[in-house]
Amino acid sequence: MILDAQIKSQLEQYLQLLEGDVLLQVSAGSDKVSNDMVDLVEELSAMSSRIQVERTELERTPSFSVTRPGEDMGITFAGIPLGHEFTSLVLALLQVSGRAPKADQKVMDQIKNLEGSYHFESYISLSCQNCPEVVQSLNLMSVLNPNITHTMIDGAAFKEEVESKDIMAVPTVFLNGESFSSGRMSLEELLAKLGNAPDASEFEDKEPFDVLVVGGGPAGASAAIYAARKGIRTGIVAERFGGQVMDTLSIENFISVKHTEGPKFAASLEEHVKEYDIDLMNLQRAKRLEKKELFELELENGAVVKGKSVILSTGARWRNIGVPGEAEFKNKGVAYCPHCDGPLFSGKDVAVIGGGNSGVEAAIDLAGITNHVTVLEYNTELKADSVLQDRLKILPNVTVLTNARTSEITGTDKVNGLSYIDLKTGEEKHVELSGVFVQIGLVPNTDWLGDFVERTQHGEIVIDQRGATNVPGVFAAGDCTNTPYKQIIISMGGGATASLSAFDHLIRSDIPVMA
Repeated sequence: MILDAQIKSQLEQYLQLLEGDVLLQVSAGSDKVSNDMVDLVEELSAMSSRIQVERTELERTPSFSVTRPGEDMGITFAGIPLGHEFTSLVLALLQVSGRAPKADQKVMDQIKNLEGSYHFESYISLSCQNCPEVVQSLNLMSVLNPNITHTMIDGAAFKEEVESKDIMAVPTVFLNGESFSSGRMSLEELLAKLGNAPDASEFEDKEPFDVLVVGGGPAGASAAIYAARKGIRTGIVAERFGGQVMDTLSIENFISVKHTEGPKFAASLEEHVKEYDIDLMNLQRAKRLEKKELFELELENGAVVKGKSVILSTGARWRNIGVPGEAEFKNKGVAYCPHCDGPLFSGKDVAVIGGGNSGVEAAIDLAGITNHVTVLEYNTELKADSVLQDRLKILPNVTVLTNARTSEITGTDKVNGLSYIDLKTGEEKHVELSGVFVQIGLVPNTDWLGDFVERTQHGEIVIDQRGATNVPGVFAAGDCTNTPYKQIIISMGGGATASLSAFDHLIRSDIPVMA
């Protein structure tokens, strides 16, 4: 039995929603993955009379396709879609059966109107929280357009194929046999990469916003909701709605929610935002902000969006170490997400740069997958919480190097080692390994602002207790500010504070609001 009792109970409820017959075509051998796959599809078939199973030969073994009898919906799972991909399997079954997907009609029309043939292959790991969105998006595209096919490939089940293509990060997507993308992408982002991004003309007729929020993470979502509840015209410009939360595996400190995952949390944020009359302009990168009669935000696509007040909530990104080899070998051995990319380094030697909580947690996780983990910390001792350090110390395949400054990541076509300076002796040393995971904190996404608002030497926007910047009418919240603690719950509180302050600013100014 592949599915435990609890999952089977949940699945039986979902399978009652099937609207038509589904055919699972299975290509299996005699290996364990094949046997487990056969057990899975047979369990599915036993739970619903609408699901049929037949043996066949597909391009990869073990794999199975999800289609309708007499049709080809173009969805294939090469590997067993459990773990984080279980939802991808459930959605594929429902959508292939004819159940309407929960997607914007405009987006679905874009997919249906795509011309040409698109054969997508996505390489994933079942422990990757970023992979399901890519898999589900490509599956949906395959359901809506007969010229699109998609195969999800579990890297652990097809290690030789992954290594032959030098895939060292997930999700990695190939289109028609050529590299297409790497990293998390939403359905809208995939369409944009295919040439279906909104252009400047779509922004020409937008009226000025009373509150214009720049950034769609927890702070931005909170700010927009608080503004919309005041009944004033509110807009969000976001490069990627959800922000860095989308890359967070486990959230256990958001009060009243014992545990959730970043993508699920971000989806809840978006759902809440869409309950209000908020203009969400997603996949739009801010380029410049200036004050004229109103505030004018120029986007990378050339469009200009105006606001009577602005809330900056652009968040932060992973900090780079800035040594030779880091940029050159990104996704070729240099990684930033141990949960996503760790399984690709199974049985290999890796390094973790950073001895804080993130670094030590990464080392603990990787120790259970890889052959050996070397932790490098610049300071004289690790900075992680003592409970994490205690767990790290008992692991037999972890080496901790303190007083170690990384000087170079080496390799040819992919990483083969790391050089560091022993700060006690000044000697440069080298470690041979296959992967480097960088975990040294965050840097605010504020470079694009220049000197428009006051920022600290680290680039953080300086705010007061009301979330106000040094520019009247401009407020800020979240990880892009000099707020001392970078936490989701604090960012959301900061967003609410900034929004209430922006509203207070508007009602005290001589600029009429559009209530």
